[in-house]
Amino acid sequence: MNPESLIGDVATPGIAQRYAAAVEYDGGAFLGWQRLSHGCTVQAAVEEALSYVCDAPVVVTCAGRTDSGVHARGQIIHFDISAERSARALMMGTTSRLPSAAALLWVQPVAADFHARYSALARRYRYRILNRPVRPALDRQQATWERLPLDAGAMHRAAQALVGEHDFSAFRTTACQAKHPNRHLHRIEVVRIGAWVEIRVQANAFLHHMVRNIVGSLLPIGRGERPEIWLAELLDGRDRGVAGPTAAPQGLVFEGPLFPERFALPPDFTWSDVS
Repeated sequence: MNPESLIGDVATPGIAQRYAAAVEYDGGAFLGWQRLSHGCTVQAAVEEALSYVCDAPVVVTCAGRTDSGVHARGQIIHFDISAERSARALMMGTTSRLPSAAALLWVQPVAADFHARYSALARRYRYRILNRPVRPALDRQQATWERLPLDAGAMHRAAQALVGEHDFSAFRTTACQAKHPNRHLHRIEVVRIGAWVEIRVQANAFLHHMVRNIVGSLLPIGRGERPEIWLAELLDGRDRGVAGPTAAPQGLVFEGPLFPERFALPPDFTWSDVS
């Protein structure tokens, strides 16, 4: 469904309507997604802007929390309001009240059972590495720099050991609050595009720092310091203490989640194979 077709939809006064929205943000300007008692967070900024537009307190729920410095191209949120506002008014009004490092890309009404976190079937991340001898200037806040040559092919082959449902304890931070370490990684690919190396990964869900810890263990393989089989050994060993370090946050972008077709979200956020 094209969100532009929904810009005239208005919540009925006194009756709560659930909305979904996509938030784009530069994580370098925030202390992460989740509201904190100190410092600027994305959640706090979005809630305050929406509350101003709706002239009432608004609480938002996101598809997946991001850490300080991590960016999002399509963080999906949902919220309930009774205010009489069109989807376009919510999108434009909220964005005008947000810091320049954040914006709502679209807003649309959704079914009452839509949940940004629990309705998602998958989540997607991309990690960008500028692989050249000279440090970045223009891209220093949007990528990680690696001066030594990386073998993207070796990194890609090694990463395939992670595909499937596994115990990802070796790539889980000690601060992770997840109930268990098992996740189903749908796909992971490492590609080189000129001086850039990109790691693209999709899973049903991720543990805290999971993507950055995987990248931190792929880099020694790319530099030739570890054999390709090392990643499989780390996975089987389930020991975070012997895996690679956590990669820097600025290279990580949350591309967004995927939802069942029945919620009629824009194509970039719909898993068309699942109803």
